[in-house]
Amino acid sequence: MEGKTREEVEKSGMIDTWLMKHRLIYTGATRHPLILSIRDGTVDLSAYKRWLGQDYIFVRAFVPFVASILIKAWKESDDATDMEVILSGMASLNDEIAWFKSEAPKWGVQLTDIVPQKANQDYCRFLESLMSLDVKYTVVITVFWAIEAVYQTSFALCLEDGSKTPAELRETCQRWGNDGFGQYCNSLKKIANRRLEKASDDVLSAVEVALLRVLELEVEFWNMSRGDA
Repeated sequence: MEGKTREEVEKSGMIDTWLMKHRLIYTGATRHPLILSIRDGTVDLSAYKRWLGQDYIFVRAFVPFVASILIKAWKESDDATDMEVILSGMASLNDEIAWFKSEAPKWGVQLTDIVPQKANQDYCRFLESLMSLDVKYTVVITVFWAIEAVYQTSFALCLEDGSKTPAELRETCQRWGNDGFGQYCNSLKKIANRRLEKASDDVLSAVEVALLRVLELEVEFWNMSRGDA
């Protein structure tokens, strides 16, 4: 925990401690040039269309991952309300898939023709690896929070006062950047921090590695959407 006492970590939460430690990659994931270009009104809309198709594929792979978290919560959680929070997230994914299907035709994106690019394949393989029975609930609930929180933080930036987000992209930004989704992310964060307070050093190490991998994959996904990879 490098430079912080356990008491200090418990007060701020393990997650915030890690985000400070890994500030550079976290900023790269949540203030990526693609997001900044949306906020500034300079986005290349071909990048948005590329993101739209690739993220649809990702969300479909995300559903079984979240389902696996629900099972682990049932088996390992010390708080029954965890399942309710996770289940609400699963329910919203059904709506999310429907949104992609209605949004894509507006942009001439044929979802059935989309081929997953390497960054997307890598991310989906990572999620699948976490579905293994030997991966702890504490690891996957933290990963779940991180994936959701990156989008919430990123798209909320595009809704701030003074942003020049194009009118046709405001609905997308509102979908992930709204306060309600932010509250949901905070609920996941509280669960993760609660689990991390009681975690062994081995589990803490595994979670930190997984968290860093999520942030790296998020940056790669944004890069891919921009056409950089």
